[in-house]
Amino acid sequence: MLRMNYRRLVAVLLITAAPFSALVPASTQAAVPGSASPVNVDQAGLALRGYDPVAYFDSGRPTQGDAAIFTMFNGARYQFATEAHRQAFLSEPTKYVPQFGGFCAVGTSFGEKVDADPATGRVVGGKLYVNYNEKTQGVFNKDVTGTIARAEQNWPKVKDKVQ
Repeated sequence: MLRMNYRRLVAVLLITAAPFSALVPASTQAAVPGSASPVNVDQAGLALRGYDPVAYFDSGRPTQGDAAIFTMFNGARYQFATEAHRQAFLSEPTKYVPQFGGFCAVGTSFGEKVDADPATGRVVGGKLYVNYNEKTQGVFNKDVTGTIARAEQNWPKVKDKVQ
């Protein structure tokens, strides 16, 4: 009985992992190649490609921030659509920063540090998650709880990986 369950588990893992491999390019790179930063930033240190992290919670959708309205947190520059959003972030930054440093939640669940598109942002359980692209977001949406659990388990090993 145990052997049959193990075989079934291996088969399920192989079936589910194969389609995911097609979603992630062969060279999955964070915004800054060669970086070991636990926060996904571009060459200028901008997080979320300039999207407003508070907007995901406030309006429920990704909103581009204003370059003139920003703050620094954990070495990353976060931009906001409004001063009110900046003030909300300043009062509780850990509430608003994306999980897994803004790297792809699905990639992290597979033990990889993968860049993410902020347009895929989704708030689940009061936390912001982003993914590589819309297809990867679909993988995330099919097993939100499992993906988050695996990503949380892998994040301590993934966060310091060099891209």
